[in-house]
Amino acid sequence: QVHVVESGGGLVQAGGSLRLSCTASGTIFKIGGMGWYRQAPEKERELVANITTSGSTKYVDSVKGRFTISRDAAKNMVYLQMNSLRPEDTAVYYCHAEAVSRVVDSSKETYRYVEVWGQGTLVTVSS
Repeated sequence: QVHVVESGGGLVQAGGSLRLSCTASGTIFKIGGMGWYRQAPEKERELVANITTSGSTKYVDSVKGRFTISRDAAKNMVYLQMNSLRPEDTAVYYCHAEAVSRVVDSSKETYRYVEVWGQGTLVTVSS
């Protein structure tokens, strides 16, 4: 199985910064696109930013110019640098990854496309 685990959330004052990290591990054959989503109380989960294997990035309009997504392909990690945080950025942030898993069983190799989510890390921005 493939797993992703986030870290780096916490409490910060408005205008401050946080850096989120996400590590993918498990039966990984290949990692594809990775990204960050967030869900605020009583709101739907939304895409914050994602990054492809070639490094192309996409951001939701509300974070453009403040957040930066990056990845370390060798470590199967993705980061989200969040600057100039606002109270409306308060949410649980989830890491998402697309991957191909490889499982070997009795000399038989099985490859499977998977999408995995982390358990989330809480970011709270106080005013």
